[in-house]
Amino acid sequence: MRIRLAALAAVCLPLFFLSAPVPAHAATGIHVSGTKILEAGGQEFVMRGTSHAHTWYPTQTKAFADIKSLGANTVRVVLSGGRWTANGVSDVADVVSRCKANRLICVLENHDTTGYGEQGGAYTLDQAADYWISVKSALAGQENYVIVNIGNEPVGNNAVTPDWTTATANAVKKLRANGFDHALMVDAPNWGQDWQNVMRTTARTVFDADPSKNTIFSVHMYGVYDTAAEITSYLDAFRTAGLPLVIGEFGFNHSDGDPDEDTIMAQSVSRGLGYLGWSWSGNGGGVEYLDQVTNFDVTRLTSWGQRLFNGANGIAATAREAAVYGGTTPDPTPPSVPGTPVASGVTSTGATLNWTASTDNVRVTGYDVYRAPGTLLGQSATNSITLSGLTPATAYQVYVRARDAAGNVSGQSGQATFTTLTGGGGGGCTAVATVQSQWSSGYVVQPVTVTNTSGAAKTSWTVTFTLPAGHVLTGSWNAAVTVSGQTVTARNLSYNGALGPNASTAFGFQASRPNGQTTVPSGYTCAN
Repeated sequence: MRIRLAALAAVCLPLFFLSAPVPAHAATGIHVSGTKILEAGGQEFVMRGTSHAHTWYPTQTKAFADIKSLGANTVRVVLSGGRWTANGVSDVADVVSRCKANRLICVLENHDTTGYGEQGGAYTLDQAADYWISVKSALAGQENYVIVNIGNEPVGNNAVTPDWTTATANAVKKLRANGFDHALMVDAPNWGQDWQNVMRTTARTVFDADPSKNTIFSVHMYGVYDTAAEITSYLDAFRTAGLPLVIGEFGFNHSDGDPDEDTIMAQSVSRGLGYLGWSWSGNGGGVEYLDQVTNFDVTRLTSWGQRLFNGANGIAATAREAAVYGGTTPDPTPPSVPGTPVASGVTSTGATLNWTASTDNVRVTGYDVYRAPGTLLGQSATNSITLSGLTPATAYQVYVRARDAAGNVSGQSGQATFTTLTGGGGGGCTAVATVQSQWSSGYVVQPVTVTNTSGAAKTSWTVTFTLPAGHVLTGSWNAAVTVSGQTVTARNLSYNGALGPNASTAFGFQASRPNGQTTVPSGYTCAN
């Protein structure tokens, strides 16, 4: 099997949360129940979020609010006890405060243990437990808000003594003996990927060693998990064992292979498992492509960030705020319907579309542009898009839908029709049509914009198009229109035939159609 390279360990972090009651007492915070993670009040909590490298970027505190603004309910925070600049009691308390201020569940992880046994300078899990004890005063009473991820990727690919199972169990027991009632999260060995199935096989031993029975298991899915079969097999094993599992880290790509992020996210959603992507920003060492935003700027989502937050089964569509903050009620309100797109700058292979923006009670996160009846042509974060890669001399009928931060989708906009130019982008003129309004038995097309795309002035133009079967032209304006069968020919009038280079004019028409139809004409052709 493929293994994760030691040099890449510093880029991974896990994320998931649980808060534990000692079995003899009522739950005091986040806690485990079978395979589920529950809040103190018994509400199920499913982590959706990302990791933030706080220990290396301590001044990037705006990241907490930015991560929340994209819909996350959890943030996994990188801390250090001394392998890097140590995060002391006051700093940890400030991190917890920022998580709470931004209504995020806080998964705190000690990164010092990364790659122990294979990477120089790595700490043991026993040392990680000592770090948590040293900052306990910042965590006491925060069991509703904080999950303690004892050590990031605590063993590399080499054998160590004590082994992962013993070392992890001992660290859990040490924290419990020192008064930690929090949900504890433990990372798998093999740089978190568990390709030797050590955690998969011995997780029950570790869980039973916890006096509070409040331990969550975290696997990091990178190149080892590049097929759906590998992913589902691992998830199935924990479901069968009745133990809680989260995908504490994953990415869309990695130097050790190409993870199947689509399956990771889809399976997490279908099974009610938490996931945490790696990572917000600041990656280095050749894995900068794992940044979700560029230079900590929330307005500059990378393709990976767009996929994680706004894609299918992504954070915006599936995250639910923790009940401790008053969350858990999904937003049922979709965005308003966008305005009908207007095409301009039509070439043989592209066109620019603009439309009136949607409004929403939460936040519009983007728009999907479709070619009717439902082929996705592109996505945009704003109410404008420039399409490319279109087919020359082809009619396109397009519409737009809006998405919001809760994953709701608007109704479809009105449809615009345009025809790309012949190969090479030449041609004498173009005709681009917009459906202004429509109802069950008719519609109005206006404007049909005629543009002189040649370098010379024109004195006339002719536009032809075909009415769908059963449609009847009932009126027109700004053109002399004739109908032969279903073919419509529109010619300029005396006052709008002269067009200089790049100049435009427009006409419109109204038609009836069989009741209940939704089709409109397409394939407008313009000639001199």
